[in-house]
Amino acid sequence: SNLKVNPARIGTAGDTKISVVVTNTGKRPGDEIVQLYIRDLVSSVTRPIMELKGFKRISLAPGESKTVEFVITPDKLSFLDLNMKSVVEPGWFDIMVGTSSVKYDTVKLEVVAK
Repeated sequence: SNLKVNPARIGTAGDTKISVVVTNTGKRPGDEIVQLYIRDLVSSVTRPIMELKGFKRISLAPGESKTVEFVITPDKLSFLDLNMKSVVEPGWFDIMVGTSSVKYDTVKLEVVAK
């Protein structure tokens, strides 16, 4: 719950922090693997719908909540363009965080040219 991106607007060389609260609603201790996916909504080349860019394993006691944080750096947003150069293009990205590639919450990130 409580998925946030801060700041929600960065330059092509900027970083941003993603945070999400994970709660064990069960009656037993458990582990969860929190996964970070990124989708570039519009780019000059065809990109995957979802790219796994990070994950963290956490342990939770019954009823315990923890905040999990990821940092999105330019290398997580970059791709090889038509000239085979690594680039970060300005535009909108979906940032998806969840327990799998089918169960996640989404926030938007805007990358602007500076």
